[in-house]
Amino acid sequence: MPFIASIPDDSGPEGILNQFPESGRLILEFTEKLLRGPSSLTTGERELIAAFTSGLNACKFCTEGHSATAEAFGVEKGLIDSLVEDIETAECEENIKTLLRYVKKLTEEPAKITQTDVEAVFKAGWDEDAFYHAVSICGLFNYYNRLVDAYGLTLAPEFRGLVGEHLAKEGYLSEHTV
Repeated sequence: MPFIASIPDDSGPEGILNQFPESGRLILEFTEKLLRGPSSLTTGERELIAAFTSGLNACKFCTEGHSATAEAFGVEKGLIDSLVEDIETAECEENIKTLLRYVKKLTEEPAKITQTDVEAVFKAGWDEDAFYHAVSICGLFNYYNRLVDAYGLTLAPEFRGLVGEHLAKEGYLSEHTV
């Protein structure tokens, strides 16, 4: 049950953002454009970054929902948990690992980001568009993780797949949102 009585028990972040439509709508529109708009990152890669960031923050609600969404876009089941546990031993492409190492440092130690960290992303073959999207998704999901945790939202295990399916098909601006 959420910590705030005005938020429905089965709510996601949109239930919170619905309470503040002027700013909430802007956040959801930004989320839609960032995760579904044009990008040199695939939709699956963007959802992977969202779920990975959430996993680093131990936000179970967002990790579960966005892992399911990433899987709906072709990310291998269990990969995100493996990456959160240990990027180095996870089975995925090295360029993805490099990008996620950057996201991890940006999430856990943002003041320690250096030019060398940024250069590693570009040396791995990513362009400025991918860099922008990775940084923006990381920042946005650090926000969402705090919002979800501050309001006490929980995701029942039986709804994990439904959330992933809904976000994959409907995006972030469906009729259930602001």
